[in-house]
Amino acid sequence: MPYTKIIGTGAYLPPRVVSNDDLAAQLAQQGVETSDAWITERTGIRQRHLADRGVTSSQLATHAARAAINDAGIHAAEVDLIIVATSTPDHIFPSTACLVQSQLGISGGAAFDVQAVCSGFVYALTTADALIKAGVAKTALVIGAEVFSSILDWKDRGTCVLFGDGAGAVVLTQSSEPGLLAAKLNADGSQNHILCTAGNVSYGEVIGDPFLRMDGQAVFKFAVNALTKSAQEVAEQAGLTLEQIDWMVPHQANVRIINFIGRKLGMPSEKVVITLDKHANTSAASVPLALDAARKDGRIQAGQVVLMQGVGGGFTWGSILARM
Repeated sequence: MPYTKIIGTGAYLPPRVVSNDDLAAQLAQQGVETSDAWITERTGIRQRHLADRGVTSSQLATHAARAAINDAGIHAAEVDLIIVATSTPDHIFPSTACLVQSQLGISGGAAFDVQAVCSGFVYALTTADALIKAGVAKTALVIGAEVFSSILDWKDRGTCVLFGDGAGAVVLTQSSEPGLLAAKLNADGSQNHILCTAGNVSYGEVIGDPFLRMDGQAVFKFAVNALTKSAQEVAEQAGLTLEQIDWMVPHQANVRIINFIGRKLGMPSEKVVITLDKHANTSAASVPLALDAARKDGRIQAGQVVLMQGVGGGFTWGSILARM
């Protein structure tokens, strides 16, 4: 059985940067009171990138995909599998992955979406790993892409300050040496109510609530416990100790969650990659965006072991250990 390895990463963020002060001023016009200090102290977020109205997840994903393909040093035609993790697809169907495939000018290989909200990239990467190992594909594009600004209630201070838009991508290919070392995926559907966007389109009408809703305290508690246990389990599965992990690339939801998990795992803060301050929570895009940032600035080096984690609505969570 072949192994799989990440050979390239890429990222794309919409050019419009909105600082906390900018956002506070915009929200004040709608009667919503917040401030840079309020947002930063509670979340660690200082700014976010927001897509202009009409910009879609597939467009962001295609930019990130091209960057990852260039970084991997391959041609787009070599890609025979595209998996896009998104909760904000362009359409009900076709899949965002098929639209990305078209925009890249390739065809023939498999293309589909994965919907696991903020765990989506971890789910998608695990799926691509399995398909390559099974011989179904040789070279995969795995993308997390979101336009979360399109599903936010901008009068709900508890959620609208938390999220941003963007896309991150990796190229995964067959390898003679282990790259993805272990993965652990989980879900608990009984917790679906603590983080959800429950609306849908039916018979030409929007049915239910089309905006993201969250029980912040419940999500915090669940995320810390679930991801701590998941990290321990995936390390054991890979035959590694937590001390042998070089970098932790967590889902970028809240700096308090990240710090809490790091302390419970005994992970020094200097080994934890945080981009939350610049990107906010970009859901399925947050892990690949952080991974790309840490590779491009020289922190993550070839041969190092990286723990990637996601947790999101569903409720879903998961961890992957990869040797870069």
